[in-house]
Amino acid sequence: MSKEKVIATNKKAYHDYHILEKYQAGIVLTGTEIKSVRSGGVQLKDSFAKVEKGEIWLYKSHISKYEMGNIYNHDPERKRKLLLTKQEIKKLGEKLKGSGETLIPLRMYLCNGWAKLELGLAKGKKLYDKREDQARKSAKRDIERAMKQG
Repeated sequence: MSKEKVIATNKKAYHDYHILEKYQAGIVLTGTEIKSVRSGGVQLKDSFAKVEKGEIWLYKSHISKYEMGNIYNHDPERKRKLLLTKQEIKKLGEKLKGSGETLIPLRMYLCNGWAKLELGLAKGKKLYDKREDQARKSAKRDIERAMKQG
């Protein structure tokens, strides 16, 4: 039994992208970073991941400085290495080459004390797709509201 505690989610990812596949990756953190993650100081809003030289790196994720940290505190927006198997990295590298797809972090969570990141292989939505999703959500909300009343 694995206990999961969700630290941060990227709600904007589901609004702006079609999620094609999901991957679970470990994340390499320093001592003050993991303490900040456990206290919930994570923001994934504008972050993305890239494959570089056979490794996957996470960019623009914000892990706030640890309040109790000292001079060895971390840089909040540094790039962080993600841990996946070689086969997964190779497969993702091939899928990302010139296809218009990108790797977006969907959520960060703690699983048995380890920080994990759920990555999504995503393709950008067009404006009409976003409007269609918005209309579908509001229609569903109206139906649920009507069923509760009647």
